[in-house]
Amino acid sequence: MQDQDFTDDFRTQFELLMRLRRDVRRFRTDPVDEAVLTRCLDTFRLAPSVGLSEPWRVIRVESEAARAAALENFQHANEKALAGYSGDKALKYSRLKLSGMQEAPVQLAVFSDETTNKGLGLGAGTMPEMRRYSVVAAITLFWLALRAEGLGLGWVSILDPEQMKRDLAVPDDWSLVGYYCVGWPEEMSERPELERAGWEQRSARLHIETR
Repeated sequence: MQDQDFTDDFRTQFELLMRLRRDVRRFRTDPVDEAVLTRCLDTFRLAPSVGLSEPWRVIRVESEAARAAALENFQHANEKALAGYSGDKALKYSRLKLSGMQEAPVQLAVFSDETTNKGLGLGAGTMPEMRRYSVVAAITLFWLALRAEGLGLGWVSILDPEQMKRDLAVPDDWSLVGYYCVGWPEEMSERPELERAGWEQRSARLHIETR
Protein backbone atom coordinates (compact mmCIF):
# COMPACT_ATOMS: atom_id res chain seq x y z
CA MET A 1 0.00 0.00 0.00
CA GLN A 2 1.39 3.37 -1.02
CA ASP A 3 1.16 6.62 0.93
CA GLN A 4 -1.47 8.09 -1.36
CA ASP A 5 -3.81 5.20 -0.49
CA PHE A 6 -4.36 6.79 2.93
CA THR A 7 -6.96 9.53 2.93
CA ASP A 8 -6.92 12.72 4.96
CA ASP A 9 -9.85 11.32 6.92
CA PHE A 10 -7.87 8.19 7.76
CA ARG A 11 -4.92 10.25 9.00
CA THR A 12 -7.24 12.40 11.08
CA GLN A 13 -8.85 9.35 12.65
CA PHE A 14 -5.46 7.74 13.31
CA GLU A 15 -4.23 10.88 15.06
CA LEU A 16 -7.43 10.91 17.12
CA LEU A 17 -6.87 7.27 18.13
CA MET A 18 -3.37 8.09 19.36
CA ARG A 19 -4.57 11.19 21.17
CA LEU A 20 -7.34 9.24 22.94
CA ARG A 21 -5.09 6.40 24.07
CA ARG A 22 -5.04 6.41 27.86
CA ASP A 23 -3.29 4.48 30.63
CA VAL A 24 -6.45 3.20 32.32
CA ARG A 25 -6.69 2.54 36.08
CA ARG A 26 -10.45 2.41 36.56
CA PHE A 27 -12.18 -0.55 34.95
CA ARG A 28 -15.62 -2.06 34.90
CA THR A 29 -15.67 -5.76 35.73
CA ASP A 30 -17.62 -6.73 32.59
CA PRO A 31 -15.95 -9.59 30.69
CA VAL A 32 -14.08 -8.99 27.45
CA ASP A 33 -15.23 -10.95 24.42
CA GLU A 34 -12.57 -13.54 23.57
CA ALA A 35 -12.79 -12.88 19.84
CA VAL A 36 -12.11 -9.18 20.41
CA LEU A 37 -9.21 -9.90 22.75
CA THR A 38 -7.70 -12.37 20.28
CA ARG A 39 -8.00 -9.85 17.47
CA CYS A 40 -6.12 -7.28 19.55
CA LEU A 41 -3.45 -9.75 20.68
CA ASP A 42 -2.83 -10.71 17.07
CA THR A 43 -1.35 -7.23 16.54
CA PHE A 44 1.78 -8.48 18.33
CA ARG A 45 2.60 -10.33 15.11
CA LEU A 46 2.49 -7.05 13.18
CA ALA A 47 5.05 -5.32 15.40
CA PRO A 48 8.64 -4.68 14.37
CA SER A 49 11.28 -6.65 16.23
CA VAL A 50 15.06 -6.60 16.17
CA GLY A 51 16.32 -9.25 13.74
CA LEU A 52 12.71 -10.46 13.40
CA SER A 53 13.30 -12.13 16.76
CA GLU A 54 9.73 -11.68 18.04
CA PRO A 55 10.97 -11.89 21.64
CA TRP A 56 7.62 -11.19 23.31
CA ARG A 57 6.31 -13.83 25.70
CA VAL A 58 2.76 -13.31 26.93
CA ILE A 59 1.39 -14.91 30.10
CA ARG A 60 -2.33 -14.63 30.75
CA VAL A 61 -2.75 -14.36 34.51
CA GLU A 62 -5.99 -16.15 35.29
CA SER A 63 -5.83 -18.18 38.50
CA GLU A 64 -6.82 -16.70 41.85
CA ALA A 65 -3.41 -17.61 43.26
CA ALA A 66 -1.47 -15.93 40.47
CA ARG A 67 -3.60 -12.78 40.58
CA ALA A 68 -3.33 -12.59 44.37
CA ALA A 69 0.46 -12.88 44.14
CA ALA A 70 0.61 -10.15 41.50
CA LEU A 71 -1.60 -7.85 43.57
CA GLU A 72 0.51 -8.45 46.69
CA ASN A 73 3.62 -7.71 44.65
CA PHE A 74 2.14 -4.38 43.56
CA GLN A 75 0.97 -3.46 47.06
CA HIS A 76 4.41 -4.04 48.59
CA ALA A 77 6.16 -2.09 45.82
CA ASN A 78 3.61 0.70 46.11
CA GLU A 79 4.24 1.04 49.84
CA LYS A 80 7.98 1.35 49.18
CA ALA A 81 7.36 3.93 46.46
CA LEU A 82 5.14 6.00 48.77
CA ALA A 83 7.88 6.00 51.41
CA GLY A 84 10.18 7.67 48.89
CA TYR A 85 8.04 10.81 48.78
CA SER A 86 7.39 13.41 51.41
CA GLY A 87 5.12 16.38 52.03
CA ASP A 88 2.69 17.35 49.29
CA LYS A 89 4.05 14.77 46.85
CA ALA A 90 3.46 11.97 49.37
CA LEU A 91 -0.12 13.15 49.87
CA LYS A 92 -0.74 13.34 46.13
CA TYR A 93 0.84 9.91 45.60
CA SER A 94 -1.32 8.33 48.29
CA ARG A 95 -4.44 9.57 46.47
CA LEU A 96 -3.47 8.16 43.08
CA LYS A 97 -5.05 4.97 41.79
CA LEU A 98 -2.10 3.25 40.18
CA SER A 99 -3.50 -0.17 39.40
CA GLY A 100 -6.71 -1.71 38.12
CA MET A 101 -5.66 -5.17 39.21
CA GLN A 102 -8.66 -5.71 41.47
CA GLU A 103 -11.20 -4.95 38.74
CA ALA A 104 -9.73 -5.65 35.28
CA PRO A 105 -11.14 -8.88 33.82
CA VAL A 106 -8.05 -9.57 31.69
CA GLN A 107 -4.53 -9.42 33.08
CA LEU A 108 -1.33 -10.15 31.19
CA ALA A 109 2.31 -10.33 32.16
CA VAL A 110 4.51 -9.67 29.14
CA PHE A 111 8.16 -10.65 29.08
CA SER A 112 11.10 -10.35 26.72
CA ASP A 113 13.02 -13.55 25.98
CA GLU A 114 16.58 -12.24 26.30
CA THR A 115 18.26 -15.36 24.88
CA THR A 116 15.91 -16.32 22.05
CA ASN A 117 17.62 -17.93 19.08
CA LYS A 118 15.05 -16.50 16.70
CA GLY A 119 16.61 -13.74 14.66
CA LEU A 120 20.08 -15.24 15.17
CA GLY A 121 21.11 -12.27 17.31
CA LEU A 122 20.88 -9.80 14.44
CA GLY A 123 20.86 -6.23 15.77
CA ALA A 124 21.03 -7.33 19.42
CA GLY A 125 24.76 -8.00 19.70
CA THR A 126 25.73 -4.43 20.56
CA MET A 127 22.33 -3.44 21.99
CA PRO A 128 20.68 -6.46 23.62
CA GLU A 129 18.06 -4.14 25.11
CA MET A 130 16.62 -3.93 21.59
CA ARG A 131 14.70 -7.11 22.38
CA ARG A 132 12.87 -5.33 25.20
CA TYR A 133 12.31 -2.29 22.97
CA SER A 134 10.75 -4.63 20.42
CA VAL A 135 8.32 -5.89 23.05
CA VAL A 136 7.38 -2.30 23.90
CA ALA A 137 6.68 -1.65 20.21
CA ALA A 138 4.35 -4.66 20.17
CA ILE A 139 2.60 -3.45 23.32
CA THR A 140 2.01 -0.07 21.66
CA LEU A 141 0.22 -1.68 18.72
CA PHE A 142 -1.82 -3.83 21.11
CA TRP A 143 -2.70 -0.73 23.13
CA LEU A 144 -3.99 1.15 20.08
CA ALA A 145 -5.94 -1.87 18.86
CA LEU A 146 -7.64 -2.15 22.25
CA ARG A 147 -8.55 1.53 22.20
CA ALA A 148 -10.05 1.17 18.72
CA GLU A 149 -12.32 -1.54 20.18
CA GLY A 150 -13.36 0.72 23.07
CA LEU A 151 -11.19 -1.21 25.54
CA GLY A 152 -8.57 0.20 27.88
CA LEU A 153 -5.13 -0.90 28.98
CA GLY A 154 -3.39 -0.08 32.25
CA TRP A 155 0.39 -0.55 32.44
CA VAL A 156 1.44 -1.53 35.97
CA SER A 157 5.14 -0.91 36.52
CA ILE A 158 5.20 -0.59 40.31
CA LEU A 159 6.28 -4.18 40.80
CA ASP A 160 9.22 -6.35 41.78
CA PRO A 161 10.02 -7.97 38.41
CA GLU A 162 12.08 -10.82 39.88
CA GLN A 163 9.29 -11.73 42.28
CA MET A 164 6.86 -11.68 39.37
CA LYS A 165 9.08 -14.12 37.49
CA ARG A 166 9.18 -16.45 40.48
CA ASP A 167 5.44 -16.27 41.08
CA LEU A 168 4.66 -17.07 37.44
CA ALA A 169 7.43 -19.68 37.18
CA VAL A 170 8.89 -18.28 33.96
CA PRO A 171 12.44 -18.94 32.69
CA ASP A 172 15.30 -17.02 34.29
CA ASP A 173 16.30 -15.48 30.96
CA TRP A 174 12.94 -13.77 30.51
CA SER A 175 12.79 -10.09 31.49
CA LEU A 176 9.51 -8.54 32.67
CA VAL A 177 8.46 -5.63 30.45
CA GLY A 178 5.15 -4.95 32.13
CA TYR A 179 1.99 -6.18 33.79
CA TYR A 180 -1.14 -5.13 31.90
CA CYS A 181 -4.73 -4.76 32.98
CA VAL A 182 -7.25 -4.90 30.14
CA GLY A 183 -10.97 -4.23 30.22
CA TRP A 184 -13.76 -1.73 29.72
CA PRO A 185 -12.88 1.68 31.19
CA GLU A 186 -15.26 3.34 33.62
CA GLU A 187 -14.69 6.50 31.58
CA MET A 188 -12.38 7.82 28.90
CA SER A 189 -10.81 11.27 28.87
CA GLU A 190 -8.66 13.22 26.46
CA ARG A 191 -6.40 14.15 29.38
CA PRO A 192 -4.12 11.64 31.16
CA GLU A 193 -5.31 10.77 34.66
CA LEU A 194 -2.01 11.89 36.21
CA GLU A 195 -2.45 15.27 34.58
CA ARG A 196 -6.01 15.58 35.86
CA ALA A 197 -4.79 14.61 39.35
CA GLY A 198 -2.18 17.40 39.27
CA TRP A 199 0.78 15.02 39.37
CA GLU A 200 2.47 16.19 36.17
CA GLN A 201 1.72 18.06 32.95
CA ARG A 202 2.22 16.81 29.42
CA SER A 203 4.73 18.81 27.39
CA ALA A 204 3.19 21.27 24.96
CA ARG A 205 5.73 20.48 22.25
CA LEU A 206 8.55 18.08 21.46
CA HIS A 207 12.00 19.54 22.14
CA ILE A 208 14.50 18.54 19.47
CA GLU A 209 18.17 19.40 19.71
CA THR A 210 20.63 19.68 16.87
CA ARG A 211 24.22 18.54 17.12
